[in-house]
Amino acid sequence: MFFRSVPASKLQLPTAETALPGRDRPILTQGIHPVLKQSLFPPFPEGMMCITLGLGCFWGAERLFWRQPGVFVTAVGYAGGFTPHPTYDEVCSGHTGHTEVVRVVFDPQKITLLQVLRLFWEAHDPTQGMRQGNDVGSQYRSAIFCETEADLAAASALAEGYEVQLKSHGMGSITTEIACKVPFYYAEAYHQQYLYTHPDGYCGLRGTGVSCL
Repeated sequence: MFFRSVPASKLQLPTAETALPGRDRPILTQGIHPVLKQSLFPPFPEGMMCITLGLGCFWGAERLFWRQPGVFVTAVGYAGGFTPHPTYDEVCSGHTGHTEVVRVVFDPQKITLLQVLRLFWEAHDPTQGMRQGNDVGSQYRSAIFCETEADLAAASALAEGYEVQLKSHGMGSITTEIACKVPFYYAEAYHQQYLYTHPDGYCGLRGTGVSCL
């Protein structure tokens, strides 16, 4: 399989000292989800749960989740790095430490955390490190960023079980970053719900074919 050449800096995470400085104001983005007709911004209705997921290019990832019954709203953005309120170009430079993510706000009475996580695991290859398929760079790394310690424990336990499944099919160890209370920065308006406004646009989602039971 061919992978385009990328600078070494895009395959290594910066430190807090070497990351780009960013800015103290959010990047402007749109406010209403055109499919789900809900605000992209909190506060969300009482009882909603939230999780932030990185599984490669965020365009296709967001569409996967907004199509699920029980999902209240989705938004794409950047998380896991050091640079506050980064731009897309800054994230793609590899000098922010962020990965592309989708924030999923959902009603746990209609779709459970485990169902959301199973969709996440099965929609991409979590063993690839700093890439997904031909999308290469730290901004494409796999990640789960939870809101609570209980969610973190559930995500970690499911990761352990899924890794066993993957290895039984000849695959490597999971490289997914799993953490709690990681800041989420909204991406620019033109990235939000991109595959709604560009239905024939690029979607890089490629699962492994291994079920997460």
